[in-house]
Parts: sequence; structure tokens; C-alpha cells
Amino acid sequence: MTLRALLIDDDVRLAELLRAYLAPHDVALAHATDGARGLALVDLGGIDVVLLDIMMPGLDGLEVLRRLRAKSALPVVMLTARGDETDRVVGLELGADDYLAKPASPRELLARIRAVLRRVAPRAPDERLVVGDLEIDPSARSARIGERVLALTGLEFDLLLALAQRAGRVVSRDDLWNLAGRGDTVVGDRTLDVHVSHLRAKLGDDARDPKRLRTVRGAGYQLSKDPG
Repeated sequence: MTLRALLIDDDVRLAELLRAYLAPHDVALAHATDGARGLALVDLGGIDVVLLDIMMPGLDGLEVLRRLRAKSALPVVMLTARGDETDRVVGLELGADDYLAKPASPRELLARIRAVLRRVAPRAPDERLVVGDLEIDPSARSARIGERVLALTGLEFDLLLALAQRAGRVVSRDDLWNLAGRGDTVVGDRTLDVHVSHLRAKLGDDARDPKRLRTVRGAGYQLSKDPG
């Protein structure tokens, strides 16, 4: 089945290069040269993954991502020449699923697209996890505490699922990042701390004295089996 990717980037030459490379690999590339046009194309539907640049005229990529995440969980790979950690942190905080700095080979980009889509693909319906009052449905990529549905980004869901599968055990930072399917994305400790902090807030944990999702100093993170 042909996948449909949307590149939101003002670099027309890059769009032509990627379109020529991706087509034989069953990926059809649509292109928008600015954020407003990109959001309009997303609204039309039929897009499987968005490739999003940061530096663009008009709406920059981070603002496009904010608006996209306000209405959609569509997978997003940030594709930008600005490769410092601050940009990676901000993009991932806003809900990007992956991050690739330019110049990047089309082959690596294709691998990232496939990896992101595998992570969000539906799973078998019998994999539901229950940890205390927390219930996770991997097939629907949803989580709830009691009747309260958690509004999680793709990365937050993957982190929570990895921790829930190892509830009661301390999971190291590196292991958690890899288990969440982000082992090929290079970031510093602060990035993971930020996402765990956001996840903790959505779980309703007290940041000063968390009972559900604990930071074990020098070791990693632990999701309690019984938060009490």
C-alpha cells in the first residue's frame, strides 16, 4: 500500500529530491511551501505522516506543530537544519514523533518514516495492560485512569507503555528511551526529564512527592504497581 507523506518546507529542490527517492519505495510525497498551506492539506485528509521544517516564512514549524497537535495525532518527523538540542527538546515537547537534522540522506529519512509508522500501527487487541487503576490499550494507543482518558502525545504514550510493561522495576534513562522506540534520536538528559515531567502531570502525580511515577536518583524511573 502506498503511504502518503506531506513535506512542509520552503525548499522546493529538497521536495523534488525526496519525491524522486521515495516514489519507488511506495511513498507518495505531497509538498507545501509554507505552514498555512501545509495545515490546509492536512485538513483535507489522507496524509499518513508529516515531514516538517522549522525555519519557514510565515508560520514556523514549531507553530505549525502546535496547531497540528491541537487537532491531530498525525505522526510528525521534524526535518530541519537547526540540529541543536534546544530545537530537539522543543519539537519533542510539542509532540513531534522524531527529529532528523539536515542534511539527511533520503535513505535515513525513509527509515525514520517507517519506524514512526510502525510505532503508531495498531497492535493485537489482547495486549491491554492494567497497573493499579491505570489501564493502557496499545491497540488503540490510549490510556485511562478510572474513567479519565489521558491526553498523551505519541512519545508520552510510548514512555508510559514501556514503564507499565515493567511496572515496579526501575528503568534506566537509556533503556527507557530505547524501549520507547527513540534510540536513534540523540538527545540529552533534559529531554527525557521534560517528557517524564509532562507525563507525571497528566497522570495526576504530585511533582514534589510523586507516588505513581518516581525518579530514582542515579538509576532511572519507576512506575508504581500500586500508587495508593
